[in-house]
Amino acid sequence: MSRPVDLVLFDFGGVFTESPFFAVEGMARDLGVDIQQFAELMFGAYHLDTDHPWHQLERGEITFDHAREEILALGKASGMAVDPMDLLVRMAGGNLVRDTMVQTLRDIKAAGYATAIITNNVREFRDGWRGLIPVDELIDRVFDSSELGVRKPDPAIYQLALSGMGGVSPGRAVFLDDVEQNVLSSRDLGIHAIQVPDDPEAAIRELRELLKLTQ
Repeated sequence: MSRPVDLVLFDFGGVFTESPFFAVEGMARDLGVDIQQFAELMFGAYHLDTDHPWHQLERGEITFDHAREEILALGKASGMAVDPMDLLVRMAGGNLVRDTMVQTLRDIKAAGYATAIITNNVREFRDGWRGLIPVDELIDRVFDSSELGVRKPDPAIYQLALSGMGGVSPGRAVFLDDVEQNVLSSRDLGIHAIQVPDDPEAAIRELRELLKLTQ
């Protein structure tokens, strides 16, 4: 039986774990500030790729300490006394692993598919998430924005992944991400793309059907 794709690409946070943006929403509510305003202060417009300090950090252009200082200054200018470190601590505490997605990954590897993660990451915390799932066992390669100097949703990061995985053509890959713009930018290249919502079960079913895996 011919395979529909050769490569399965995953985001990490919001796919294998609960969305990190739950922590953003919770902290904004605790502070009594607008959730969208708080999120954009901390992370910029996350569906874009800009010169916000967090975007520079994820591209490996500045250190975490530098980004933290700039975000603290942005918060002060906006009347919000917020510290990115406090939010990161809360986000780390909310990294609840989605066992059904990990089991699907195990089934994908058992079926012989190549796998990779494309993640917007921070150099100083590069390895902190790898112990949450068996990355070394189940993932062939990690494409880390802070190493590559490019972050989602820039199409270049998907092209780097396809090339790095042996020159896979876009139509022979599928990608899962929880952020809509990341899904759209990968789909524009011709990659099969599946958005993972807060309840991932529909996305898991779609992926398993595409890969012809038994339920």
